This record gives sequence, structure tokens and C-alpha cells, in this order.
Amino acid sequence: MKNLQAIILLFIANSISGIAQGISMIAIPWYFAQREETRKYAIVYLLVNVISLFWGPLSGTFVDKYNRKYIFMVLSSVSGVLLVLVAGIGFQMGELPWYWVAFVLAFTFFNYNIHYPNLYAFVQEISEPKYYGKIASYIEIQGQLTSMLAGAGGALLLDGVTAGENTIGSFTFTIPFTISKWDIHEIFLLDASTYFLGLIFIYFIRFVPMRERKPEQGTVIDQIKTGLKYLNGHRNILIFGVATYSIFVTVLITTFFLFAIYVNNHLQESGGVFATAELMYALGAVLAGLAIRQVFSRVSTVAAIIFMIFVTSGLFFVLSVTTSIAIFFGMSLILGITNAGTRILRVNYLFHHLPNQVYGRANSVFFIANVAFRILFISIFYLAFFHESNHVIYAFAILSVFLLLSAAVLIANYRKFAR
Repeated sequence: MKNLQAIILLFIANSISGIAQGISMIAIPWYFAQREETRKYAIVYLLVNVISLFWGPLSGTFVDKYNRKYIFMVLSSVSGVLLVLVAGIGFQMGELPWYWVAFVLAFTFFNYNIHYPNLYAFVQEISEPKYYGKIASYIEIQGQLTSMLAGAGGALLLDGVTAGENTIGSFTFTIPFTISKWDIHEIFLLDASTYFLGLIFIYFIRFVPMRERKPEQGTVIDQIKTGLKYLNGHRNILIFGVATYSIFVTVLITTFFLFAIYVNNHLQESGGVFATAELMYALGAVLAGLAIRQVFSRVSTVAAIIFMIFVTSGLFFVLSVTTSIAIFFGMSLILGITNAGTRILRVNYLFHHLPNQVYGRANSVFFIANVAFRILFISIFYLAFFHESNHVIYAFAILSVFLLLSAAVLIANYRKFAR
């Protein structure tokens, strides 16, 4: 495989920063849930997504216009510096006010908006087509292994542990050491340090492009129009790209918003249960990365994705009618499998059907649809009804119906995707 060393270094850098970043993104919604300020968090999350509608297309033009290695270097540098400054405020004040926590949430999301399109476009640029399927799986395995470590770290740091027997939900286990509970600004400082460490690995990446990229001309608006024009002429890719994002839409809403409320209000459990669910989700995603292409090797990509959407719809319905922590963990595991499995198959399909020259801009269009759905659902779930008692379960029922509708769209257009 050509550029193997570059791909390995990219994965290492992505893993290092991903662990602490994952702990931060577990800690933030739990920070608000513990303070019974989930509606305030909903407003912040909603505003972040609204701003993303404008930032997403702009970031897509950056991905297609500039050197993708340099984009990673700038992101790592800026992210590390900002998190050090925010953590410093927390140490100086003794605690971190909610608006600084909200700032980190917003910045991290805007980082995601350019990081992942850049990652996929960069990997496509430096990889040979015959390895696309494997690379898509490796990206998922790497990303979810870091999420597993983040989930484990979050479970330890959010509530702390003492030496001896510890209980998370109905599960008891023995830990030979004591870890004090970390304040959120301490977690942010850890996050900052990993950005700087990842920057070192990115700096040493050397590669030979496998795809020729022509210099982009015109304004940002002109470049966005280029992406729209391409998708308008390839409607099957547009429909596929939007409809297959449905599981990811629900995952972002549940993991960054609803699960914290679900654990706190419905299950009435601790942050350890919340973080462990994230760990189980990541474990499921790793299993998908290892086996999903083999499991569906004799099934078309679209048929496999439709099947996983139906499964995800079913698991959200189960979560809406159970109070079992064991079932919650099991459903989190399955959610990891279906989301990661869909993403692997989806990325492999797009690698083969989207030119690298417009990859970032086309993805930004899919991203806008993703954000629009998130804004719709967050606006609905912001209503006080969903934050009272255990009414969050009705949010899961609504997401279950949404997934059924997206599966119906894919079924209705099934023949177009084979062309």
C-alpha cells in the first residue's frame, strides 16, 4: 500500500487527540445534566447547529482548496491554544462557568465540521481505490477504539473511583486504585495537551497524492455552487448521501443530548452509567469495523444500510419502554454496530462515486441536511415536556419513526443507486 506510513501517522495523531476530546464531549452534557440545566444545554446545542449551517459549506470549500495536511496542523494548533486558555480560566476561578463550557462545546463541534470531511478527503487523496473498503473500516476501528478509551476515561473521571468494589448501575467490579473526580477544566487541559502531541505526528506526514487536484478558482460562493451543481447532476448520490445520514443524525442527538437526560431522569443513575454506555457504543462500533464488510459481503451496500436503519429504529423503540440498565448497555452496543457499520459502507460507496476534487463540498451538502434535521429535533426536544419526569422516552419513539421514514426513502429509490 502506497503512503502507508502517512496513513499510520494520520491515524496515530487522530487517536491521540480523539481520546481526550471524547472525554470532553462526554463530560459536557453530563456537566449540564448534573446541574439540572438540560434546557440551557439544549439552547446552546441548537445555536451551535444553526451556526453550523453556515460554517459547514465554508469548511467544505477549505477542504477542497487547501493542503489537507496543513488544515490538520492549523486545527490542532488553534484547538490546543484555545483549550489551554479556557482551562486556565477554570484553574484561576476555581471552577468553570457554564458559558465557557458551552464555548468548548461549540468550538469542538465546529472543529468536527472540518476535521472529518478533511480526514475522509485526505485519506481518499492518498489511498489507492482497491483499498477504499479497508481504509473505511480502519478509520472506524481507529476512531471507535479511541472512543472506547474515552468512555472508560469518562467513567473514571466524571464521578471518580475509590479502591475496592465499585458499582455502575447493577454491575459491581473491583478497582485496585483511587482516582479523584476531575473538574471539567482539568479534563479540558488534558484535551489541549493531546492536540499538541497529535500536531507532532501530523508534522512528520509525507505523502504522494494518488489523485490530481486542480487549483480552485473563484469565490467561496462559486466553489459552493460547484459542489451543488455536481450533486444536482447526480441525484442518486444526493439522495443516498442525505438518506443514509439518518442513523448518524439520531446518534448525535442521543449521545450529545438525550442520553444524559435519559440516564439522569429515566434510569436515575450516575455519570458512570452514562460514560459506560458510551464505552459500549464504541465497542459495538469496533466490532462493526472488524466484521461489517464480511457480514454483508453478499448483500448490496444500500440493502445492508436499510437493514441497519430498521434495526436502529427498533432499538430506539426498546429504549422508550424499558428501565433496565443492562438493556440500555446492550442497545448502546447495537447502536455502535449499526451506526459504524452504516458509516463504513456509506464512506466506501462515496469514495467510489465522488471525485476527490469536490469531495469536501459534496459532503458539506450532506452535512447541511444532517444539521437541518438535528435543528428540527433539538427544537422539538427542547420543549419542557421532554425534560420533565421520564418524558425523554417519547423523544426516542419520535426518532424511531424518523428512521423508518428514511428507510422508506432508500427503498423507494433503490434501483437508482445501482446505476
